[in-house]
Amino acid sequence: MIPMLVLASASPRRQELLRNAGISFEVQPANIPEDPHHGESAKALAERLAHEKAQAVASQRPDDCVLGADTVVVVNGQILGKPTDAADAARMLRLLAGRQHQVITGVCLVVDGKPSSASETTLVTMSEITDKEIASYIATGEPMDKAGAYAIQGIASRWIPRIEGDYSNVVGLPVPLVFRMLHERDCAVS
Repeated sequence: MIPMLVLASASPRRQELLRNAGISFEVQPANIPEDPHHGESAKALAERLAHEKAQAVASQRPDDCVLGADTVVVVNGQILGKPTDAADAARMLRLLAGRQHQVITGVCLVVDGKPSSASETTLVTMSEITDKEIASYIATGEPMDKAGAYAIQGIASRWIPRIEGDYSNVVGLPVPLVFRMLHERDCAVS
C-alpha cells in the first residue's frame, strides 16, 4: 500500500499549491512554537521548524509520508516571521520597501520514521511603498499571517517587480523541490 501524504500545516496557501500541482494529500497541522534559537541562521530556523512540524505529525502517522514546511523572510540579516500585530506588520513592510530580500522555505519529509530536509531560497525585490499604502494594505488583513507581512500572490504583487528563483517558494512551498523529494522517497504524488 502506498502511504498517504500528510501536510503538517494549516496554511491555505500550501494546500492550494499542492492541489494546483495535482498532489493528493491530507492536512494535519502541527502546533509547535516557532521561536528562533539565539544565533540561529534563517536557513537553519526554517529547516528546523519544518523538521519539528513534520516529526510532530509523523509520530502520530507512522505509516504515512509527512511533509512539514516553514517560511521566513530575511532582509539585511534580520529574520522576519509572521507579524504579531499591525504595528509589527508596518515595521516589516518599511524594512522591505525599496530593497531586495530573501524568502527561505525549509521543508522536511518524514517517511518510515526517517526525515529528509532541504530548503529553497528566492530573492525578491520590493518597490518603495508609502506609509499610506502600508496602512491601507494592513487594513485589508492580508499581511497578518504571512512571513514578512506580505502575500506575493495577493495585493502585495503590485510592489514586487522582480524575483529570482522559485515563485511557489515565496507563496509558501517550493513545489518543484517537494515534488522531487516525494519521488525520491516513493511517496504518492497523485
